[in-house]
Amino acid sequence: MAKRKVDAENRDFQARWEAEYLFTEVKGKPVCLLCGESVAVMKEYNLRRHYQTSQKHTVKDKNMDTEQRLQKVEELKRGLKSRQAMFTHAKSQSEAAVKASFIVAKEVAKSARPFTEGEFIKKCMLEVCDAVCPDKRVLFSNVSLSRNTVAERVDQLSTNIKEQLVRKGKDFIAYSLAVDESTDTSDIAQLSIFVRGVDSSLSITEEFLALRPMYGTTTGQDLYEEVSRCVNEMGLPWEKLVGLTTDGAPAMCGRRSGLVARMRERMREENVTDELTAYHCIIHQESLCGKALKMEHVMSTIKRAVNIIRAKGLNHRQFKAFLGEFDTEYGDLPYHTEVRWLSQGKVLQRCFELREEICMFMESKGKDTTELRDETFLCEMAFLCDITSHLNVVNLQLQGRGRVISDMYTTVKAFKTKLSLWEMQMRKENLSHFSSCQTMKEKLSTAVFPSAQFADKLNTLAANFQRRFADFEAQKGSFELLSNPFAVDVESAPPQLQMELIELQCNDTLKVKYERVGAAEFARFIPDTMPQLRIQAARTLSMFGSTYLCEQLFSLMKLNKTSHRSRLTDNHLHSILRISSAQSLTPNIDELVQMMRHHQVSGSSSDK
Repeated sequence: MAKRKVDAENRDFQARWEAEYLFTEVKGKPVCLLCGESVAVMKEYNLRRHYQTSQKHTVKDKNMDTEQRLQKVEELKRGLKSRQAMFTHAKSQSEAAVKASFIVAKEVAKSARPFTEGEFIKKCMLEVCDAVCPDKRVLFSNVSLSRNTVAERVDQLSTNIKEQLVRKGKDFIAYSLAVDESTDTSDIAQLSIFVRGVDSSLSITEEFLALRPMYGTTTGQDLYEEVSRCVNEMGLPWEKLVGLTTDGAPAMCGRRSGLVARMRERMREENVTDELTAYHCIIHQESLCGKALKMEHVMSTIKRAVNIIRAKGLNHRQFKAFLGEFDTEYGDLPYHTEVRWLSQGKVLQRCFELREEICMFMESKGKDTTELRDETFLCEMAFLCDITSHLNVVNLQLQGRGRVISDMYTTVKAFKTKLSLWEMQMRKENLSHFSSCQTMKEKLSTAVFPSAQFADKLNTLAANFQRRFADFEAQKGSFELLSNPFAVDVESAPPQLQMELIELQCNDTLKVKYERVGAAEFARFIPDTMPQLRIQAARTLSMFGSTYLCEQLFSLMKLNKTSHRSRLTDNHLHSILRISSAQSLTPNIDELVQMMRHHQVSGSSSDK
């Protein structure tokens, strides 16, 4: 016999039941107005039995006449609505307090503040409340911002972002990884991993994947195990992995046992037919190219001069006063830090502008300035100042989030072309693009300025760029398919793309769209009837050109894990960095609040 389904019997609440049994309907259920209990099944027999047998009902209630009953019903219904409104208001206030604690915790994490700042923020909130709206003090005092609460909220926010990333990762048709390693204030090696994935709509997701502490060795095998574990935990398919960008260290790029070699071996084990494309970070490469000039002797002399002025407080104060007396454009000298590449150009430029004042000040202190006044040295300093300035412009163009690798390659290619032009102009003593050199040439005789020597250095720099960016040159065809598919020679394109490429190049509508939106956005408008071109575009769009995001994360890590927070746990550090580095993903606070409410409801139900 089939089981009865009460919902299928279409039982409706009868208006007469209010006066006869003192019941009303609330959200489809009959609720007793006297005791507040609900009856499971909308059936008159059940309501009558409850009314007659419940010990909470008085005899007086049962002996009322019809008019008294109707008055009593209206009175009880008003009371029930008042209680419901009060309960709803209290519940909304409670949810608002929880939401507020999530919002504050997110801002604490993003600003690199310790978890205990929550208590300080609450104290400020209450004091402001007393001054502005004292009647709302109870609402603000209900917001929990203790250290443990803030820490718990940060973990929940991080988990929510991670879950969103896992869901997005399932839709990736191509993704790449950027991996770099650094040490924190506790000398623990931290492995930073970022993912850049492209889904079927060719939308890009570029997010922090993991920060893995490495307490032992950091060999290629150790790095591979951590990266592999991370890929598996996030549920990313190995067959969709397209590229791997690293900082170029031996443990990363070793031919036999480096991370790249082991990742390629793993992909062969997974029967992935496509070869993993590995890149050495473009920004690192560009910085290393600058060392080919072999002009360290110039920088060492400048650093010695800067240290004489900046190392001692008295000298530094006197130098600033000295510059003030001359009413110079600059009032101080910056320090040069080796790990901050851009600082070298700023120090060189400032020292060149203040070269005469620096010499005069050092002579007043009894220091030898023979080298600083040497004409050959000043010419070398001017050349290094100019070329470093040009290199820094390229460096800045390569930095930033969301950079498409084909655009980064174009920037490097343009710089190589500029180097050829500068070399040719330098041999003809045309210094149009070297303002510091122009200044020195005007002050010195033409015979002294070593134009040929500097032209040779430009040639060496160009050769170094050509050698270091050979791996990017090999991908030139793929980059052009994304950046300008209408100009690609069909015959030289891969066979599987040739038919679709012809259709694309003959489509005037798509050509107009490309001219209007540009190369970066155009990929999303490639029709679904050209699946191979879309996959090729996705593979190129997913590529990391640099480990800039990893470097940026290490800066955030050092802001958070300072000497004052050296005992910050790995999990908490990981959660903080996921929140503060998130770009395309944001934690869904409303969803978290709802989840907490459901947990509380289910918890209280289980307690009963």
